[in-house]
Amino acid sequence: MTRNEALNLLHKYIQNQNLIRHSLAVEAVMKKFAKKFNGDESLWAITGLLHDLDWEITQSNPEQHTLVAEKILNELKVNQEIVKAIKIHNYVHKIPPQTLLEKTLYYVEELTGLITACALVNPQKLNGVSRESVLKKMKEKSFAKGVNRELILKAPEELGVDLNEIIDLTLLAMKEIKDELGL
Repeated sequence: MTRNEALNLLHKYIQNQNLIRHSLAVEAVMKKFAKKFNGDESLWAITGLLHDLDWEITQSNPEQHTLVAEKILNELKVNQEIVKAIKIHNYVHKIPPQTLLEKTLYYVEELTGLITACALVNPQKLNGVSRESVLKKMKEKSFAKGVNRELILKAPEELGVDLNEIIDLTLLAMKEIKDELGL
């Protein structure tokens, strides 16, 4: 699947612009981590882009989230590495991620939400967000309450990468596409 095919598919199933921006952020982050881990950048990026493909269909039934995407992607004969990573990233299913692709999506995706929230309250948007400000906001439980901080805090152990570097890479990836993200 090409990026253009993935984008067309995303737009077919997702109308909410904030969710599309979130998907673009996760795409950029996955590509950045693929570079770090010598992974297939295109495969990792498409995984990030399509990870919430079924969210608008399943948001009222979280147990179905990613299962509908799995069905859609299997019908299109999408690479099984992509399909499996997307399915696993919904921690409600309690399927432990095994590969670096799966672990990165599972543990780092939540960080994009926290960084987006930090940017939205900063007058300089993403330009004003630093590792330190992310770490500070992460400690404030009332800030971006929907972000699963436990997953972010497990990322270093699961990925073998220091939390500071994980935040730095995620911030860098998002800043590189800040205009697309509206941040």
